[in-house]
Amino acid sequence: NFMKTIALLTGRGNNTLQDKNILDVLGHPVLYYPAHAARKCSLIDDWYCSSDDEKILSAAEKEGYKRIVRPVELASPSAQHIDCIMHALNVIEENDENPDILVVLLANNVTIKTEWITDCVEIMKKDNSVTAVVPVYEDNDHHPLRAKTINNDGTLEMYEKNSSGKVSTNRQDLPSCLFLSHNFWVLRVDYLKSGKEGQQPWGFMGDKIVPYEIDESIDIHKDVDLLIAKNWIENNYRDILF
Repeated sequence: NFMKTIALLTGRGNNTLQDKNILDVLGHPVLYYPAHAARKCSLIDDWYCSSDDEKILSAAEKEGYKRIVRPVELASPSAQHIDCIMHALNVIEENDENPDILVVLLANNVTIKTEWITDCVEIMKKDNSVTAVVPVYEDNDHHPLRAKTINNDGTLEMYEKNSSGKVSTNRQDLPSCLFLSHNFWVLRVDYLKSGKEGQQPWGFMGDKIVPYEIDESIDIHKDVDLLIAKNWIENNYRDILF
């Protein structure tokens, strides 16, 4: 049962860290790492990049990605990612390509491996009821049962009202707390086009989301993140560097 799978690299130019998606990390722009990992995935049939920024589109084109120029109204900091994804999907379909699976790649995250993409696409191909397959990492340090908010008198109260009462101060005693990685997401196109709202805040992922556990995920938002990203690449991307 052939299922067409298309990669969509997404990144905008207007960022707090200037040109973060194309900053140099070990001789390549940041977006090279997600772009390269997806180019090497044998399950992907075609590659596109959606951006409002000429520098991003050019860098992606060098890696074999077809350009989708994002309209100005979808390039502001307040624009929703799903609107960019749907705009790109319409362009892809106008090119006579009708994907069943969309692999959305985020241009400012280098923590991505071809084998992870392959595994996640295979999970989706095996089960038609799955709406998304997403990498996640455990972070019990920032557990919701430890979180606080400010109440009306300006003092702290528990953010999550915990019915059982007591919460251990040891993170290892808490139930596993997982966060979505912002490296790539494998999405079912039928669900994207259905207009339904699934689990928040990324309602476009639907309600049957399969987790794919990885050790860590590094989004690049500040200069220090580039150092962490460089270290991760040196430890994980030996095929590119040596």
